Amino acid sequence: MLKRLRNLVAKPAAPARSMSGVSRLLRNHPPAIEQRATQLAGKNVCYTLKRSNRRRSIGLRIDDRGLTVSVPLRASEKWLHSVLQDKAHWVVEKLDGWQTRKPVEINWADGETIYYLGETLTLRVVQSLFAAPPARRGSELFVFVADDGDAKKIESVATLWYQQEALQLFGQQVAHYAPLLNVAPRAVKLSAAKTQWGCCTARGTVRLNLQLIKLPLRLIDYVVVHELAHLREMNHSAAFWQVVESVCPDYIRLRRELKSVRL
Repeated sequence: MLKRLRNLVAKPAAPARSMSGVSRLLRNHPPAIEQRATQLAGKNVCYTLKRSNRRRSIGLRIDDRGLTVSVPLRASEKWLHSVLQDKAHWVVEKLDGWQTRKPVEINWADGETIYYLGETLTLRVVQSLFAAPPARRGSELFVFVADDGDAKKIESVATLWYQQEALQLFGQQVAHYAPLLNVAPRAVKLSAAKTQWGCCTARGTVRLNLQLIKLPLRLIDYVVVHELAHLREMNHSAAFWQVVESVCPDYIRLRRELKSVRL
């Protein structure tokens, strides 16, 4: 027993893994998600790199979170660099477009400017111990809160007003256009999507972005017609656009105008 213990004590520890061994390990098992930066078209661009053993090609996606690059698990750095440089100008242009579309931060306080149906309203915050619904008076929206310095509460009350107005107006516009398109949606709901003004499911549910209530009525109508048209054509084929044009002949101009709006 004592001999066995001496042998165990005397046994040398396993050598530390060399840096070259660590490098080989990282090459063989790269992280699934990385945050990186590179120079594209003269600009420093940060992006998220995602690896997957299900991919066979390199894909680029740009949204409100920035650039995401999805690559096969064993994609080489040379291949990745080549694709990024090939798409450099496209990436920078799209990123700049998203930057300009970012909504302006609202300071939820008395005197702030907010938007409703394409017009500006002045937010009036009234300190009140009694709960009362917001009230629009001309070009002013009055909200009543216990603490007139509580920005989150003011925002919450104003958002609830937006939701109530949107549900009523969107329902009216859908009820107007559905018979013209010979469709019958099952439900109209609000959406808080970051990248879509609206969507329509195969089961007949139309979802319209709450932010639409801030836009002119002509743009709301275009989105309503667009989504209702999907109940006849679940695609964006020529046939789909003919359906849209049947009740919205100016859809090309409206579509272009909507694309310039920051969501």
